[in-house]
Amino acid sequence: MLTNKNIVVGVTGGIAAYKACTLVSRLTQSGANVKVIMTNSATKLVSPLTFQALSRNEVYLDTFLEKDPQKIAHIDLADWAHLFIIAPATANIIAKMAQGMADDMLSTTVLATTADIYIAPAMNVDMYKHPAVIKNMKQLDKWGMHFIEPGDGYLACGYVGKGRLEEPENIIKVIENHQAKKTLLKDKKVLISAGPTREVIDPVRFFSNHSSGKMGFALAEAAAQFGAEVTLVTGPVYLDTKHANIKRINVISAQDMYDVIHEQFDHQDIVIKAAAVADYRPKYTYDEKMKKQPGDMPVEMERTKDILQSLGERKTTQFLVGFAAETSDHLRRGAEKLKRKNLDAIVINNISESGAGFGKNTNIVTYLNNKREQTHLPLALKEDIAKELLELILQDMKDE
Repeated sequence: MLTNKNIVVGVTGGIAAYKACTLVSRLTQSGANVKVIMTNSATKLVSPLTFQALSRNEVYLDTFLEKDPQKIAHIDLADWAHLFIIAPATANIIAKMAQGMADDMLSTTVLATTADIYIAPAMNVDMYKHPAVIKNMKQLDKWGMHFIEPGDGYLACGYVGKGRLEEPENIIKVIENHQAKKTLLKDKKVLISAGPTREVIDPVRFFSNHSSGKMGFALAEAAAQFGAEVTLVTGPVYLDTKHANIKRINVISAQDMYDVIHEQFDHQDIVIKAAAVADYRPKYTYDEKMKKQPGDMPVEMERTKDILQSLGERKTTQFLVGFAAETSDHLRRGAEKLKRKNLDAIVINNISESGAGFGKNTNIVTYLNNKREQTHLPLALKEDIAKELLELILQDMKDE
C-alpha cells in the first residue's frame, strides 16, 4: 500500500526517537519515498545524518534554511507529501498542532499540508492521561487526524504503563490498513439520515425524541473515510461534520426528511436510515403561542409518512438499511421490520441496555441481513460500530 507514496516523517524530542530510525528504514524498504523533519530537541537524541542515510534524502531542520530559491521549503514539502507520520509525537507537538502553532519546521509544515496525518504519541503514562493532552488529542481527532495508540510497557522514565511508542512494524500496519479502507467505498454514493425530527405544535412548542444523531453522523464520517460520496440528511442536532466528502442537508420535520430523502434516493448506491423520525405529529398547528388554560389540553396526533416503508417499495438497485431501536424483544421485532419494509439489512439495538441507545458515545447492535444472517457487535464506540457495519454492508453487496 505504501509503495511510491511520498511520506514525511516528523521526529520530535522523545527518547523513542531512536525507534523512528527503524520506522524510516522499513518505510524506505517498502518502496516509499521518505523525507524526515526533525525538531531541535530530536537532534539531541538522534543524529540527522542517521535519517539521511536511512531515507536517502535530505533531513529538514530549520524553517529558514532555504536551499532552493525557487521554492519555499516547508510549503514544497507539505505539497509533496501523500502521508505525514509524526513518531514519536510528544505532548509538546500535540499541543502545538491543537493550537495551530507554527514555530519550527515541523509544526509549520504540518499546518500547511493537506496529506493524511498519522500521530504516534510517546510520553510518560501520567502525561498521556493529563486532561490537557487528552483535550488536545480530541481536537486533532475532530479535525480528522489519525492516532496510533501507544502501547503498555516499561517506559524510559522507569514507569510501567501506557505511553510507549508503538512498534514501527505495527505503525506501518495500521497506516496500510487505514489507507486500504479509504478505497472500500470509492465511486459509491451513500445516503444517510440521522438525528430526531421536530413536529411543531405552535411557535414555541414541538414534539421530538432523545436521538442525538451520533450513530448516523458516525456512519457518515466512516463512509466518507472509506471513499464514498456521502449525503447526510439530519434533523436538529448539535454535531459537526468533519469530512469534506459529506454533503450535509439540515431538516426539521418528518415531512422535510421524507421530501429530501426521496429527492436524493434515485442516484444512491447505499441508503442507511439511522434517523429517529417521528411516527406522529400534531394534527392541528397554531400560528400563535397557545395560552395556558385551566385543566388538561388534549392534542390530537396524526401519522407521519413512513419514509423507510416508502423507500422499500421504491428501491431498485439501492442497498437499503434500516435501524430498529427497541426496548424489548428487539431481535424478533427487528426481523419483522426487515421483512415488512423490504430492507436488505437492519441494525437492531435494545436501547434499554447499558451503553446503548440515544445520546451515548457507545452502542451495542445486531446486524441482520435479508438472508437472516446475524452479526452481533458488542459494546464499542459508535465510530467503531459504524466502520464494522459498513464492512458488513459491503460484504453483503458483494454476495448479491
